Amino acid sequence: MNRIDAKKRATELVSKMTVEERATQLRYNSPAIKRVDVPAYNWWNEALHGVARAGTATSFPQAIALAAAFNEELLYEIAQVIAIEGRAKYNAYSKEEDRDIYKGLTFWTPNVNIFRDPRWGRGHETYGEDPFLTGCLGVTFIKGLQGNGEYMKAAACAKHFAVHSGPEALRHEFDAIVSEKDLRETYLPAFEACVKEGNVEAVMGAYNRTNGEPCCASKKLMVDILRGEWEFEGHYISDCWAIRDFHEHHMVTSTPEESAALALRMGCDLNCGNTYLHILKAFQEGLVTEEEITGAAIRLFTTRFLLGLFDETEYDKIGYEKVECREHQDLAIEAALESIVLLKNDGILPLKKELIRTIGVIGPNADSRAALIGNYHGTSSVNKTLLEGIREEAGDSINVIYSQGCHLFQDRVEHLGERQDRLSEARIVAKNSDVVVICLGLDETLEGEEGDTGNSYASGDKEDLLLPKVQRELLQEVLKVGKPVILCNMTGSAIDLSLAQEKAAAVLQVWYPGAGGGSAVASILFGKQSPSGKLPITFYKDLEGMPAFEDYSMRARTYRYIEKTPLYPFGYGLSYSDIRVSAASITTDPVELNHTIKGMDGIKVEAIMTNNGSVDASDVLQIYVKDLESEFAVKNFNLCGFKKVFLKAGEEKKISLTIPTSALTIVDNSGMRYLDSRRFCFYFGTSQPDERSHELTKKECIQVELRLSEV
Repeated sequence: MNRIDAKKRATELVSKMTVEERATQLRYNSPAIKRVDVPAYNWWNEALHGVARAGTATSFPQAIALAAAFNEELLYEIAQVIAIEGRAKYNAYSKEEDRDIYKGLTFWTPNVNIFRDPRWGRGHETYGEDPFLTGCLGVTFIKGLQGNGEYMKAAACAKHFAVHSGPEALRHEFDAIVSEKDLRETYLPAFEACVKEGNVEAVMGAYNRTNGEPCCASKKLMVDILRGEWEFEGHYISDCWAIRDFHEHHMVTSTPEESAALALRMGCDLNCGNTYLHILKAFQEGLVTEEEITGAAIRLFTTRFLLGLFDETEYDKIGYEKVECREHQDLAIEAALESIVLLKNDGILPLKKELIRTIGVIGPNADSRAALIGNYHGTSSVNKTLLEGIREEAGDSINVIYSQGCHLFQDRVEHLGERQDRLSEARIVAKNSDVVVICLGLDETLEGEEGDTGNSYASGDKEDLLLPKVQRELLQEVLKVGKPVILCNMTGSAIDLSLAQEKAAAVLQVWYPGAGGGSAVASILFGKQSPSGKLPITFYKDLEGMPAFEDYSMRARTYRYIEKTPLYPFGYGLSYSDIRVSAASITTDPVELNHTIKGMDGIKVEAIMTNNGSVDASDVLQIYVKDLESEFAVKNFNLCGFKKVFLKAGEEKKISLTIPTSALTIVDNSGMRYLDSRRFCFYFGTSQPDERSHELTKKECIQVELRLSEV
């Protein structure tokens, strides 16, 4: 069903309702209106990395891990699976007349905020720090979730609009001050792509203010940019209880009625919260018009008609047997395999079974199901921890011994024990092992959303980049034993891994790898598959020189603006093979480029990738561009193209990509985007063209210069 027809039907249905009935439909828990055959509908559902919070579902790796796969095709397939399981659950629940929260088809995902500061606890919900990567993956996820059938399979929602990435503790009162340049260059591009290219059905506002205006009632963001410049036609949602913040914390209004009226006037159609219970009183007081209430109701029912909620659809026969089926579980393991990033390897990996008699597995995340899932997760009935995966892969020929080593963050495991009561056991395990796999990190109780996390002292954010003290002590003690140590770090954000980089034999960034994480990690450790993940965020050495968390300027943040050498750069990740870019070129005709650059669909490029190693493997072709002339160019360079490529040992492939012409533009200090240079350098490689990546990978990027005859 197209939007015109859906809107026509929505308009007709809404016209049969009283203004009081229309107002009730602007709440996330919209009640039934039996008089006009409208069933109850709860708009609130989550599907960040699998259908969440509604019982059993396939649990995929957390969003930041999916970004590390650098694989749009994989993400599209995952989003399709989420939509299928969402429909299967919706169909089954509807037959039971169960219309509770988390059981609808409007999924409040993806989170396309920019992970600008490593302290932000919710960063693992995002696709990382780069606007281009985030936009590409956001669009891909939306298309996979919403589908291309006669009806929309599920409705996606780009959140949190906009300029939102902590601090969590201040979000209800915080005003994110941002320059026009940073707004248009960093914070808005992914949202714009989701609207213009992804045709996302919904956009959710953030809790905070941006430059003085609440994000759920911002004329600039919602009226001028979203619906004006970008011509967004879907519905707008407040973050949960964010409208209440207008009068309780932001102090931009004085009463709930004023808050509800302000949000509705600026185009917030749906209230996650209860402030829209005051809409009718606001209407009676003349703060909002009937037309504004009606317009919001029409937009919401347009979405319900697009989903086919009042019709028979091609999705009605999707059965419950699709939920967490074997095929979907296998895809979750594949996703975890592609997301794991090898940060260091002195040659110990992959492990050779014939040389090992005993493996020691140590650490608080080794046998932790919580560390598999991240936040906004579904409830998988099939979980495999790292310990379980290693034990299964090791088989009968290798003895696997285990110690928890320490609590995740408290100073003892047993409350009657002495401090670090598992430390001696960890040393014993290490001494009796040929190789040690130590599994450290965080989980959703230490980094996550304010209110959802047990990290009350920082409301889900991190105060620094260090692992909890007990884990740092554990790592030091295990390293002292002198056995080869492989660190598996399970976090959703950058951690200071300097000690491991210096002294461990290998380091893996495992993220929160989903229900099949243990199987994936074991496959990587024992060489059944080569690691191919790349970092979608910068791993800084420390916070020295980093602007204050509350400072939303991009100076010194992310790979595009970093001013010092990182520990591990954005785009970095090692392989068991040796895949390189051996040649690259721009294939678009130079004359065509010079005269039609502004109207072109893109710049066509080619790269030759060669697997010089002895292992079949995948790697990521990464293309960066640097503007060589404009004073407004980003400090370093921009990612402008990527593609995951599988190559057999000794194989060579030609890869063709189209770079968007917007990659050649700059954003000036007034926020205007335009072409401002004639000279550009493109870099083709399997990493960034920075010095640290070259130092770690021993690989050079191929450089291709582009010159335009005129701007």
